[in-house]
Amino acid sequence: MPFQKKFSLCLLSLSAICSLTTVSHAENSIFSQASSKQRQWVGKTAPAFKLQDQNSKWHELSQYKGKWVVLYFYPKDNSPGCIQEANEFKSLYPQFLKNNAAVFGVSLDDVTSHQKFSQKLGLNFPILADSQHQLANQFGIVRNLGITKIAKRETFLVDPNGMIVYHYSSVNTQTHAKQVLADIQKFSKK
Repeated sequence: MPFQKKFSLCLLSLSAICSLTTVSHAENSIFSQASSKQRQWVGKTAPAFKLQDQNSKWHELSQYKGKWVVLYFYPKDNSPGCIQEANEFKSLYPQFLKNNAAVFGVSLDDVTSHQKFSQKLGLNFPILADSQHQLANQFGIVRNLGITKIAKRETFLVDPNGMIVYHYSSVNTQTHAKQVLADIQKFSKK
């Protein structure tokens, strides 16, 4: 094989190796960022809150001491992903109750919006109106979309002592409720 072909083949191989290393490094940094974000909350005391649900009933974290607390944040009432996620939690809600868990959907929508959303879906659990961004700001999950703000789709699992044991920074609306329930069952056995 002539020298130029060998040299070109070496350069091509070297280029391929370098690009794989770059992709691998990018993937590792993405995973380490997610892992770092997870570690930021795990082991910390959950922020105190006092928010109203869709029925204008007030809820405070301190009322649920001794129970698992699921705080699942979602962007907007009546959006397709939020409907799907709410329906998943609704279908599994009796199992959450059997596992000593309180489930709260939380968005930046107001009580009136939550009332309509809850009635439309027949929700059997509280959805909290964080319209002043009190809780979402404490968790650092408020996202600006032009002139409007939404909460990022993230969930925090709080143990019966008020400590955050898991932060779900990436959520699949079709399987998330099932995953959270399985994690509560797993953590309860420890």
